[in-house]
Amino acid sequence: MTNSNSHRTGQCRCGRVQFEVNSEPLMTMACHCTGCQRMTASAFSLSALYPSNGFNVTLGEPVIGGLQGATRHYFCEHCMSWLFTRPEGMDEFVNVRATMMEDAQAFSPFIETYTDEKLPWATTPAIHSFNKLPLPENYPALLSEFAERQQ
Repeated sequence: MTNSNSHRTGQCRCGRVQFEVNSEPLMTMACHCTGCQRMTASAFSLSALYPSNGFNVTLGEPVIGGLQGATRHYFCEHCMSWLFTRPEGMDEFVNVRATMMEDAQAFSPFIETYTDEKLPWATTPAIHSFNKLPLPENYPALLSEFAERQQ
């Protein structure tokens, strides 16, 4: 990320669902898991983690898609764009697909996850790589480092 603007907007491809964030991202990431590959029809998904209280859907009603399990993936019902995810057991966070943001070019992954499932030719500029997810005890240091690098 290169922009310190804490208010950002985004939308699905057709514009029927729009949203805003009113805080800085806590972290940016690329996920290489096969689920993300299939839901994006790409090599990985690019996302930014925000506090839930700084995120609002401002137009439309997203629907739950994907595997429809405890982790909820939200899509536009019309164009089926994957907009954001509410991770299981972490209601205080929302993981927004950075490519749905108006300034998507400002997002660069700080970490990459599920590298054990990544396509062999897929590369990112992520500073930290994890075979799966970081261990829970690693998150405070990662969040702190990400915040320091944004200043």
